[in-house]
Amino acid sequence: MAKHKRTQAVEDKIAVMPSTPGVYMYFDAEGTVIYVGKAKNLKRRVSSYFNRTHDSVRTNLLVRAIADLKYIVVPTEQDALNLENSMIKEYQPRYNVLLKDDKSYPWIVVTKETFPRVFMTRKRIKDGAKYYGPYTDSASARTVLDLIKDLYPLRSCKHAITPEYIARGKGRLCLDYHLHRCAGCCVGKVSMEEYQREVERVKQILRGDMSELLEYLRGEMSRLAEELRFEEAQKMKEKYQLVERYCAKSVIVSQTIGDVDVFGIDDDGSEVFVNYMHVRRGAVVRSVTLEYKRRLEETSEQILSYAMDEIARELEVTFEEVIVAAEPDTEMPGVTFIIPQRGDKAKLLEVSQRNARQHRIDMLNQMARKDPEQRTDRLMERMKADFRLSVQPRHIECFDNSNIQGTNPVASCVVFRDGKPAKNEYRHFNIKTVVGPDDFASMKEVLTRRYTRLMAEGSELPQLVVVDGGKGQLSAAVEAFDDMGIRGEVALVGIAKRLEEIYFPGDSVPLYIDKNSESLRVVQHLRDEAHRFGITHHRNRRSKGQTVSQLDGIKGIGAKTREALLTKFKSVKRIAEADLDEIASVIGPSKASIVFNELHPSETD
Repeated sequence: MAKHKRTQAVEDKIAVMPSTPGVYMYFDAEGTVIYVGKAKNLKRRVSSYFNRTHDSVRTNLLVRAIADLKYIVVPTEQDALNLENSMIKEYQPRYNVLLKDDKSYPWIVVTKETFPRVFMTRKRIKDGAKYYGPYTDSASARTVLDLIKDLYPLRSCKHAITPEYIARGKGRLCLDYHLHRCAGCCVGKVSMEEYQREVERVKQILRGDMSELLEYLRGEMSRLAEELRFEEAQKMKEKYQLVERYCAKSVIVSQTIGDVDVFGIDDDGSEVFVNYMHVRRGAVVRSVTLEYKRRLEETSEQILSYAMDEIARELEVTFEEVIVAAEPDTEMPGVTFIIPQRGDKAKLLEVSQRNARQHRIDMLNQMARKDPEQRTDRLMERMKADFRLSVQPRHIECFDNSNIQGTNPVASCVVFRDGKPAKNEYRHFNIKTVVGPDDFASMKEVLTRRYTRLMAEGSELPQLVVVDGGKGQLSAAVEAFDDMGIRGEVALVGIAKRLEEIYFPGDSVPLYIDKNSESLRVVQHLRDEAHRFGITHHRNRRSKGQTVSQLDGIKGIGAKTREALLTKFKSVKRIAEADLDEIASVIGPSKASIVFNELHPSETD
């Protein structure tokens, strides 16, 4: 296998490179950082770039552009991952996987003040305050804030309230106090200790410790009732019910699951969506989805490592027990990875994966609303790459044969433009030259008829033709294309039903497109439409044949007469059961005699 050439500077550095964990940087001729990577074994990993030709064109381009390299040795692979992420953010190398979801999520902050405030923010600063979140959207954060405001009358003003401020009598009761939204700490209506106790209860809510909070509220409610303080007990009951209603809206996973972290992945080939969920006491209290764009051949396991490091640093999370579909490619001491097969943890992983998938769908829908052409271009480029095409498949046609026990063989052709059905261009074909159930010959006939006609009319040919079937159907299609001389103009693939294998002409090994790929979904839609359209036509043909077969051969009875009889009697059986006068009342005595005698031969012998 061919090797990539290395500059002398690169050769010298690889020769003395240690076989230890570390981070390496590649530079181009201008001295720009073009790639940052981590390695468990620096020497082996860096050498692997140059000792072979890679499957990815982009990786080969990267290697050709490397003019120099540097590396940093670190103690562990985890340290290498942390450093790699930091350097990628610092240098933004063009060949590295790109974290696209860099929007600022909303957080709820509890300030570090004598009388803390609680509010929503999108900026995290190192001011000693405690930040909770992030929340997936501002609506989720406001729901939590509304609960807190209903439960605890904490201040919202920006005054620097301290014991000295209160002692000087500078405070003035505001509208919030009169609306029972503030306890009046600015004038000493509530002590600092009592206010702090309320803040601790707020932190419980923000941490997701609802069970402890409910237990506390229930205890206070009982205590106040025993002391005959019924009005206060009623207020505590209302708070208890508020928290209960809020908990009912939370995603409760299982009473048997404690505190775990979950990472679900949805991979569509070019982009990878990683959903992170933190579960506390059986409830999902935090959920964030990150979007990564592949630049080279990064595996899902590599991208999972990046996502875990990103979440750990940005959310200040320490992982202990993590549920995943596959372990990340980086060793993480102290972290236990669980790959569940069944039970509550498997269901939890499915929830996370569903969230990642939904995030991708939402992003595509938003893209379609803002710029429909951009989404179409993206889909066409994806299909062009997946199906090894030289042009975007803006016009695709799919063919399917239908016959049951060899009767009434038909074929269908469905047309998609820009990835969507063009139903006015669908066509049916009744098989004419093939005797018996021969799907291969039928496919060849239909393709020949379709494209011979299009070329004769001067109409455009599709960029891609899909035949429903495996290697046999595809071979018949190739013969037809060769005979017509359009093999080099129109791309051709076959799709097998059972395992969604994609076959290419001349290649005995099928391609398995990722089941979440948009390309595969378009082809599946094509195949399903062709099958549906063909089956509908086949049923109509069989139904028509069975309905009028006995009337078809009657001499002197035309189509209008048959239609009049079937409209009145609904079936040939009912016509046969009718007497002569009933039939005559519909089509006249002369034709009625012909039909009656044909349907009752024994009575006229």
